Amino acid sequence: MTSLLVIVVLVLLAVAFWQLTKIFDLTQVGASNSDDSQIATDNDNNVQGYLMFGFLAFIYVFTIYSLLAWGDLPLHTPASEHGKDVDNLMGISFTLIFIVQAITQVLLHYFAFKYRGKKDQKALFFADNNKLEAVWSAIPAVVLAGLILYGLYAWNNIMFVDEDEDVIVIELYAQQFKWTARYAGADNVLGKANVRLIEGVNALGVDLSDPNAQDDFVVSELHVPKGKKIHFKFRSQDVLHSAYMPHFRAQMNCVPGMVTEFSFVPTYTSAEYRELPFMVEKIDRINKLRAKQSEKLVAEGKTALDPYTFDYLLLCNKICGASHYNMQMKIVVDSPEDYKKWLSDKVALVKEVKAANEPAPAEGTSSDSTAVVSDTAGAKMAMK
Repeated sequence: MTSLLVIVVLVLLAVAFWQLTKIFDLTQVGASNSDDSQIATDNDNNVQGYLMFGFLAFIYVFTIYSLLAWGDLPLHTPASEHGKDVDNLMGISFTLIFIVQAITQVLLHYFAFKYRGKKDQKALFFADNNKLEAVWSAIPAVVLAGLILYGLYAWNNIMFVDEDEDVIVIELYAQQFKWTARYAGADNVLGKANVRLIEGVNALGVDLSDPNAQDDFVVSELHVPKGKKIHFKFRSQDVLHSAYMPHFRAQMNCVPGMVTEFSFVPTYTSAEYRELPFMVEKIDRINKLRAKQSEKLVAEGKTALDPYTFDYLLLCNKICGASHYNMQMKIVVDSPEDYKKWLSDKVALVKEVKAANEPAPAEGTSSDSTAVVSDTAGAKMAMK
């Protein structure tokens, strides 16, 4: 409500200022020194020329300040094998953009000043110049072709998955406003799924009659092993989502009615990434800011903020609704040994559904008779 009032006040002030300028213009009508021709004079052109130089200085001063003030905020070391290719492509693109922007903006503002309008001066112009047209068309074409070819090369390497390659198959299921992961189990093949089959515990609509679905299991926290290629398959239940894993330089749209895919190899466990020098410094800086904020909150009688601990995250990079900002899942990159331990006690979705549908034991009957035996799919997968 406060923001709305501020906006209304600003709009009203703008309208009032505009009305005052109109009143001032009316008071100047008929004045002997007034100039109503609306034709720029040499003084007007000089002012505009110097303003162009001033704006040029503003651009570069702000650019330099931005690099110094916020240069350490972009993502640092990638946590996947293909991340280096993505970062190289971004670095080349930004370098070219900066160079071209520096040259063209200097020339634009310099020529705007040098050739500003002067009384009785006619502008010199060329109706056409084929050589000049060829040069400034060929250079961007060659540069863009190089960037596109490099981008396609990197993209094809990232997206290629050999059918015989040893990978871990995981489905990431998107819905407003949460993520769910389904692992393919010991056979490493996901069972069929359809939204029409969603019911109760089977929140992903897995076809429980499919032989490949018998060892699939579902979790709400994503675990993957370091050094192993992960083949992700994405589905969406409702609207367009986008699975975004920034530290792995991975992003793929989740489209209702179809399956999209992406794969990568993690190169740092969560614990290893936390110990990287830049991350240690970043965590320390964040916690100092949180400590200062906590002091204010405690003074107001509120709860202090918890210390920040880094975790990889799966985010939604599409504005998918009111709680889009909160749609995230924790990603844990384990060592191969820890990953096997994590798999060992996972229960297949089929058994979870069966247990959920079993009738409650009669009063006085031992609950041991209805206990669900832990699934061995994870253990088999770990032994693979």
